[in-house]
Amino acid sequence: MRFAHGPEFNTIMTTSPNGATRSPLIALRDPRSAAAEAYRTLRTNIQFSSLDRQLHTLLATSSAPDEGKSTTIANLAVTMAQAEQRVILVDCDLRRPTLHTLFGLPNDAGLTSTILAQDDADIPLLETGVPGLSLLASGPLPPRPADILGSRKMEAMISRLRGLADIVLFDTPPVVAVTDAAVLATRVDGVLLVFQAGKTSRERGRQARQILEKVKANIVGVVLNNAKVEQGYGYYG
Repeated sequence: MRFAHGPEFNTIMTTSPNGATRSPLIALRDPRSAAAEAYRTLRTNIQFSSLDRQLHTLLATSSAPDEGKSTTIANLAVTMAQAEQRVILVDCDLRRPTLHTLFGLPNDAGLTSTILAQDDADIPLLETGVPGLSLLASGPLPPRPADILGSRKMEAMISRLRGLADIVLFDTPPVVAVTDAAVLATRVDGVLLVFQAGKTSRERGRQARQILEKVKANIVGVVLNNAKVEQGYGYYG
């Protein structure tokens, strides 16, 4: 899907030809697969899109639930770490956090508990098992997530995280459903929209883009998730 006056690039994520279920962290579990190669292409596209304006912080959102945004940002984080970047992945979906589950890690402490603590409190970064990649889980779910993401303490947290990594990636709720992603989008360098083939309507996709444009977010691209592999497409090498 390409929008008129829209993002700078599109990246298509793929499924297997027979629709078989794959591990969520395909970039780690099956690095020679077509899907893993698509994530590396996404990494390259992001790098080239930021030649004039380097991205240190990138947010992923979608138009609706279950469009694959969390899986996409997690696999992107893996490929960036595999390229020898220091990467911090932050779960800012304070309604339905999933990143800790993808990596098999606890969620006892994280973003919310750190923001509510002293300003100099240690950030409870978790080792993911991928060299160079750390996770800041969501922590306990708050009653008003948008208030936390729009707070001055969140702004200070982003600044602290920037100083610890080459790039910080944020997973957020769907932008059409709640205001969380739009609030945080004003504080990061770029936004990645994740849509799902056969599920995301043009109208819903257009609405997501318009919401982000209203807050002057820098939309760097669109990922079309769960697209079918064309015959002959695959890993070369």
